[in-house]
Amino acid sequence: MSAFLTQNEEESRSPLVPAEIFRINAARENVLSRLLMLYISTGLFFMLLPGTFLGVWNLLAISSSHAATTVMPTWIQAHGHAQIFGWIGTFILGIGFYSLPKLRRAHPFEMSVAWATWGLWTAGVTLRWLTNVYQWHWRALLPLSAALELAAFVIFFRTISGHRPQDSGKEKVGEWIFVVIAGSVGLLLTLLVNLGAALFLALTGTSPEVPAGFDQSFLVLQTWGFLVPFVWGFSAKWLPTFLGLRPVRGRVLLLAVALNSLGVLAAFLNRSPVAALFLLAGITFAVYALGLFQLPERPPKIRGAHISFPSFVRIAYVWALVAAGLGIWAASVIRPQGIWGASRHALTAGFLATMVFAIGQRVLPAFAGRSLFSTKLMFVAMLVLTAGCLLRVSSEILAYQGFFRPAWSWLPLSAVTEMIAVSLFAINLFLSFARRPPSVSA
Repeated sequence: MSAFLTQNEEESRSPLVPAEIFRINAARENVLSRLLMLYISTGLFFMLLPGTFLGVWNLLAISSSHAATTVMPTWIQAHGHAQIFGWIGTFILGIGFYSLPKLRRAHPFEMSVAWATWGLWTAGVTLRWLTNVYQWHWRALLPLSAALELAAFVIFFRTISGHRPQDSGKEKVGEWIFVVIAGSVGLLLTLLVNLGAALFLALTGTSPEVPAGFDQSFLVLQTWGFLVPFVWGFSAKWLPTFLGLRPVRGRVLLLAVALNSLGVLAAFLNRSPVAALFLLAGITFAVYALGLFQLPERPPKIRGAHISFPSFVRIAYVWALVAAGLGIWAASVIRPQGIWGASRHALTAGFLATMVFAIGQRVLPAFAGRSLFSTKLMFVAMLVLTAGCLLRVSSEILAYQGFFRPAWSWLPLSAVTEMIAVSLFAINLFLSFARRPPSVSA
């Protein structure tokens, strides 16, 4: 590995013939592809077992007793942590390291940083899940898990922030970069708050359970403050090409990020109605900035994906608007438990998961030098996820709010439906990674 990772030094001493340069580049790309597949496979593991399986188990217990109090809050929080940090967080770190041009001219130490980050992050997320579920020596292990996650991100952030693109000149930096930076800052704040909460619980708490009131605000930071800006940034980067959209309205997108940030801040100040209004305004401006529902300039580029890919991207953003709208409803009623839950699920499963299903199956196999195993399986996974999310959001409102008691029986059906969807998504990616990459001759 070191033979081709020190290419800068070799090229500075003696010129390489084209065949040697091709061989070095191909070997480097192979290492980066393997690194990406490790991160993505780890994320899929957290999505399936610690995340989705535990979530289904929780929902079955809630449905059978017609009460959310049946399940230990630490189990629900373990499920959420595995989904947000274990699944999507690991995806983001892997894509970030793969996309970083610096790594394509990296020294062995720099490449080892990516492997070290994976080890620290995976250990932290795993330890947090085990601590929440089993509560074994949690006063020591809970802050340790938070510290490992923070350390992993600090290493990642230093690597990213230390990168200076070569031959960039005075080329204008796209607004999408600043949106991704906002998501990175949101992730850093999330991890700092997570560490602070873990230390507070370890010193003064009676269990690793995050108090419900604080957890409500913390979830807003995790989702709207961290994940949503990341998705907006990558949407601005990829969707104009993939969907044939008109150029992104960059300033409007930055305004959307500012409004979204104000909403997150208001949530932490316990100003739920104000927070909900800012979040709705932010997602509305983001949709307008991206031009998702305007006539496209060009036909979409759907090669390697199912023809329905653009439609599901738009459906995902509709779910984000629904989530923000439900947030306003929840902030205006006295007993909003089911509405808040429906809002969170519309955002996490409807918006975030659908975007990961759509964009992930479009780009991840290509990044790994493979083709998607089955575009039909991609369509089925997105369709089943949408059906499960619709069933879950509607049943939470009807059951928890007492509007329609038979809706309690819909909850386990929605959980199983979504579990089938994520399983199909994981199978499609695993089979894609298992494919032999196309052979290329110099």
